[in-house]
Amino acid sequence: MNDLDRQLLAAHDAGDLHALVTLYTAAADASPDADAAAFYLTHAHVFAMELDHPAAPDLRQRLVDQGREAPLA
Repeated sequence: MNDLDRQLLAAHDAGDLHALVTLYTAAADASPDADAAAFYLTHAHVFAMELDHPAAPDLRQRLVDQGREAPLA
């Protein structure tokens, strides 16, 4: 387990949704695998939506750009 994994687990344990947005985004950015990156990015986006976090639109756009989310009509 790496440091980022430990931080993610600690943020989950603490219920720190702001940290989860940041940490899942960092995990997506660091992932060399496209599927894993999309997994982390999806989690970041879900937590961002829950918080009405200012990063939510950018995270969603990243998912659209990867073909993981449909563009809004």
